[in-house]
Amino acid sequence: MLPRELWPRRRHPEGTRISFRISILTSGSTGNCTLLETEHTTLLIDAGLGKKELLRRLEALGRQQPERVDAILVTHEHSDHSSGIAQLARLFNCPAYLTEPTHSEILKMYPEGPVQKMERVEHIHAGERFEIGDIEINPFAIPHDAADPVGYAFRCNGMKVAIVTDLGYMPELVKHHLRAADFLVLESNHDLDMLKVGPYPWFIKQRVMSRTGHLSNTVVSEFLSDAEVFDGRARHLVLAHLSEQNNNPDLARLSAEEALGRRATEFAFRGTLHIASQRVPLGPFEL
Repeated sequence: MLPRELWPRRRHPEGTRISFRISILTSGSTGNCTLLETEHTTLLIDAGLGKKELLRRLEALGRQQPERVDAILVTHEHSDHSSGIAQLARLFNCPAYLTEPTHSEILKMYPEGPVQKMERVEHIHAGERFEIGDIEINPFAIPHDAADPVGYAFRCNGMKVAIVTDLGYMPELVKHHLRAADFLVLESNHDLDMLKVGPYPWFIKQRVMSRTGHLSNTVVSEFLSDAEVFDGRARHLVLAHLSEQNNNPDLARLSAEEALGRRATEFAFRGTLHIASQRVPLGPFEL
């Protein structure tokens, strides 16, 4: 393998270097996976797809299989984020990065699966910064009903990407890590009215609405409208992990647009708003 300093640099068509290229391959209750690339480093965030579907999603974006993936980062153990971890780690011959409690839960979930034979595992800790290639990574704790769930903030060449889904509310720590993001992926899971009258059993509805469940359109709107907590700096804002039973893209978009429209002119959001999908990949975006 060539030394990292000799790897070819990714560039915009006009020849300028990119800091990040982001492709959201899938986002929702049945699978989550995002491809994050810099000039020298390629990461997968979550592994909720198998090999065949990952390659199909890349093809839909006009992309080929990456020549390499340097690491797979997992946010938590739930199957829509971890089911493909062993298969993808083997496909790309790369390590998986996750917290030790998350790793332990995944081993319990798949006692006879190939995950038991994964040798290249790196344990990380919320609040402890680390680097992979030219990317600085900050994992941070989030409130969700999992063993040790985290969100991630990534920095490279002065640009910041933040990805946070699967959380029941937005504590100050999370808001802190979302500040100054140039690209922000934020959960907008459900519409409260749709959830209350929807098909889920009541105990699942209670879980989704709890402080360790998922963010509603309403909570996200409150965050987006408040210039003291959301700086509005992002070039791209992606609403993600939408429930197919308890939300729809139009509702999530309208709720967010109304909230962003309430911001004072001097704090106006001037980026673009996007909705991630469970079925159709989104991107790539370049910073």
